[in-house]
Amino acid sequence: MSVSGGFSWTVVVLTCQRKDSVYSFQRELELRQQHGSLSRGALVLTVPDRQEPLGSGGATLNALLVAAEHLSNRAGHTVVTADVLDDAHILILHTGRDFPWSSCSRAFCWLPLERPHQRVQSPVCCLDLLLDCLNNQICPASPPGVWVCSTDMILTIPPNYVLSWEGFSGVRVLALPGDPSYAANHGVYLADHQGQVRDIIYRGTVEHIQQAVMPDGKVPLVSGPVFFSRDVAEKLLQTHVTPPLDGCTYLGLDSGAPPLQVSLFLDVLKCLCSDQTPDQFVHEERVSCRSAAGPQGAVVRSGRAELWRILRGTPLSLAYIPGGRYDYLTLSGKQHVKRLTCDWTDRNILSHIQRERGVSEGGRAINSVLEGDVAVATGAVVQHCHLQGPLDVPAGCLLSGLEVTSSSHIRQLALANDIIIQRHRIQLGELKLNVYTVMGAQDDLEVSSDASSASFLNQTWSLFYSRTGIQPEELWLTGGQRSLLEARLFPVLHPRGGAVGLEGGVGWLLNGDGGSLRRWREAWRLSLKEVLTLTHQEAELRWREELLFLAGRRRVIDSLKSRTDTCLLPCFRAAVLGGQQGALLETLDCIAAGSKVELGAEPGPGAGPGAQLGVAARCLSCIADVLVCIAGEGRGGLRSGPAANKAWSSAYLLLEQGDLRGGIHALATQRAHWLSRPDLLVRAARHYEGAGQVLLRQAVMSSQRFVSIGRGEVPPLEEWQEVECPARLDLAGGWSDTPPIAFELGGSVTNVAVKVDGKRPIGARARRIREPRLLLVSHTGGRDGGVSTETVCESLDDLKDHCQPHAPGALLKAVCVCSGLVSLSSQHPLGDQLMQQWGGGVELHSWSILPTGSGLGTSSILAGALLAAVYRCTGRTYDTDSLIHAVLHLEQILTTGGGWQDQVGGLVGGVKVGRSKASLPLQVEVERLSPPDDFLVSLEQHLVLVYTGKTRLARNLLQDVVRSWYSRLPSMVQNAQQLVANAEECARACSDGSLSRLGLCLDRSWQQKKLMAPGCEPGSVRTMMEVLKPLVLGQSQAGAGGGGFLFLLARQPRQQQAVLQVLNNTPGLGDFSVHSVELDMDGITVLKPS
Repeated sequence: MSVSGGFSWTVVVLTCQRKDSVYSFQRELELRQQHGSLSRGALVLTVPDRQEPLGSGGATLNALLVAAEHLSNRAGHTVVTADVLDDAHILILHTGRDFPWSSCSRAFCWLPLERPHQRVQSPVCCLDLLLDCLNNQICPASPPGVWVCSTDMILTIPPNYVLSWEGFSGVRVLALPGDPSYAANHGVYLADHQGQVRDIIYRGTVEHIQQAVMPDGKVPLVSGPVFFSRDVAEKLLQTHVTPPLDGCTYLGLDSGAPPLQVSLFLDVLKCLCSDQTPDQFVHEERVSCRSAAGPQGAVVRSGRAELWRILRGTPLSLAYIPGGRYDYLTLSGKQHVKRLTCDWTDRNILSHIQRERGVSEGGRAINSVLEGDVAVATGAVVQHCHLQGPLDVPAGCLLSGLEVTSSSHIRQLALANDIIIQRHRIQLGELKLNVYTVMGAQDDLEVSSDASSASFLNQTWSLFYSRTGIQPEELWLTGGQRSLLEARLFPVLHPRGGAVGLEGGVGWLLNGDGGSLRRWREAWRLSLKEVLTLTHQEAELRWREELLFLAGRRRVIDSLKSRTDTCLLPCFRAAVLGGQQGALLETLDCIAAGSKVELGAEPGPGAGPGAQLGVAARCLSCIADVLVCIAGEGRGGLRSGPAANKAWSSAYLLLEQGDLRGGIHALATQRAHWLSRPDLLVRAARHYEGAGQVLLRQAVMSSQRFVSIGRGEVPPLEEWQEVECPARLDLAGGWSDTPPIAFELGGSVTNVAVKVDGKRPIGARARRIREPRLLLVSHTGGRDGGVSTETVCESLDDLKDHCQPHAPGALLKAVCVCSGLVSLSSQHPLGDQLMQQWGGGVELHSWSILPTGSGLGTSSILAGALLAAVYRCTGRTYDTDSLIHAVLHLEQILTTGGGWQDQVGGLVGGVKVGRSKASLPLQVEVERLSPPDDFLVSLEQHLVLVYTGKTRLARNLLQDVVRSWYSRLPSMVQNAQQLVANAEECARACSDGSLSRLGLCLDRSWQQKKLMAPGCEPGSVRTMMEVLKPLVLGQSQAGAGGGGFLFLLARQPRQQQAVLQVLNNTPGLGDFSVHSVELDMDGITVLKPS
């Protein structure tokens, strides 16, 4: 179903029979407006009927008056004017009579359905299905006017159905098909061949109903939606000043007019039917309507005559919807349980079930919390309950509204199949009580107890009388209707024992014998009908909401501790809208700190050492999400920003020191001072993301255990140890190597090592020197040319900014620290450490001929080269795997983040696929591929490199990607999974020697990168790629995109000049350049000492 507001209403009015429902129902409407299922600009109103039953027609007239009055006031008028109807789209919804299986009317009866990809987590009730149907299928394109519809049914409209409004005037009714047998207890429209309604038949004879049969063999049921054009709406509005019809409105009540019951279908619409005569309409007796010949017959006849005078002559047309379905929520318990268990597929609907296997495939748990071993059989429903096992709910049963303390009593009942037990919250003046009722699902609530089909608890009344000793006269008033609905069966208050609990009422009715009969007789008892009348609907809705949020928090615990890919943002938004942000934040604090909270899940599969750090980091990102929700959409400033305010530094320090629980507590303490304004909330969210980065770095540093450094021969002083490295082209899978994706989903990247313009573009060299200092030189533009920056470190203080990426010589300083060249925690000065450990200082140079932000993996590959040079000049040995993991560790120290694919691409030669598993510690495994030799030659000839002239800003992209992943946006999760799949397909394409398949993988990879980081495709680059399409099998921007290099797999070999010509002929591309590519099969290469 759709989740948007769809049609733009001017006013939405919900009518209700009881005044005490107004506040709670109004809040339900406003919540739907906040969630987006009602248009934001609509005026939403809840209007109570007059105290006396007015019928659907009277409620419509009163609701239209209230809507027009509000619109008139909004337009600046001092009296009600019909002018406000000119452009208005008004929706009037009637909640109708009480429903025994949902204490808040049929409108708010929860259904076992969840909206896919909903923005705000919320239930789907009958009202929501109806709104979706009206907003998106029925009402679009309708002219200004008034739609009226009841909420006591579920409508299903074929998805391709379109309602035409061409040539329409007057009134239109919608009808869905039904069987003639069903129509015997319902209403049908009798229409002519032009679709004009001749009559409305209610509970007609078989012969009469047969006249209405359509060509498909079905009859058009009176199905709810009715549309009154603007002109007809004005006529209806006249009734509030037309006696006796003014008795339907609140103005009539305030003016002393007697009440008048009017039916929407059998009065208002029937007078428009072409077969009706004035005398017939005014005087005939109609089922379920006030008698025209009874004590109030004169008023009834007068009201009908006025309706005839005002409305007669208005066209009434029928819109029949073949293939549609109409499901009226009858009083049958059996039908309702079947509806909940057979018409939908979801077992768990906004519930928390500790042991999911306990709910059978055909069972349903709706908005409930089930703890321990609670077994729900096929065909059974548990709704709005908090239960503790062990507990069995047999087939056909419905448990509703039960609190956790009921569990032990239910356990003792040994329920049979098809039993319905409910808790009702009622109010008598200031007295608020719980009443428990029990029924058999097969019981007919309205049939007389004397009928052969009558039953209670699925057994005959005579069996019940003989088992309990109850006499019929104790259940019904003399002369009253002797139906189950009106039987005073349920004890509420006992003169000596106070309120009667579930065990004393329901328990005895189900299993008791005559032993407790006296106590039952002494109690004040109510019938189900009286219970429904006294229901405190605000308390019922509040209980449902409490359960919804409790179950929501439990599901958050499960999702985070089990490390599932559930998107929690809809749950967070719902909690904030419901004022539950405090409890939610406390829950997230506890999960982050590793505390046992409520009844959370055990850690998920693959949870190894360090897994709690990963969970905690995601929790902190979730807290940031909640804070932004509290601030409000679009308020408080940009989500990304600095996170180094000193007020948060003590919490950060605790986290850095490994005191997770203390750090989380300190963060929460500081958070309390930042909740008062949207801007403060957003800034607090930034600091929570910063704290999450601290934990993420610590989690990734677990890769250090895979760094193995040995001892070798120390080269002489002043002897240079020089290494050079190729760049890398990420063919597919890039972003899946980025923490936390790399260890939560698992990463896979296929890439290739390349020389650019015949050269390895990245290198480093190191030598020991006599002076006890560090001489750090960074070259841009190559080893012996370009600009060089020299940094001299003579004390440990000179190295303290090694973790600040923009500090002078930061990368080289970080290499000195991470390689163990020096120890910042040592008590010995830098010079002493260098002399004692290495016999002198170290001179370290780095260079790259690639521009900044090239996308070719420069910084990570350079870090690997620098580490290798330092290890060699200090007489230490290493392998490539150790270098890969050492770079991961170094980049966490440097706080630049990033993944592992760059160093894999540049340190390992040829074509290979790198992988990391969905677990901590983070370990990278590299598989070198062995494509056919002719494929490697062909690949080299078909690759072309284009520098776009745009500088890549990967850090901003990285922050957004990590945030989206932590939020588990469904599109992000799906795309990340597809990245991994594409990398594996790319590896197969290379191994099979297929350039065409490789080209498809490149194109797919670029589309996936754009989904990962929207905004990574500058306009000029998009133009480049578009004009080059005819020349290529596939193409992608290198790295994260956003600029840097573009690499192409050309259709023909040696296409540099062709590419250059196309780009030269395309205006507006800026300062681009085209470069040759050679495959490098060696990776990091050690040059001869010098």
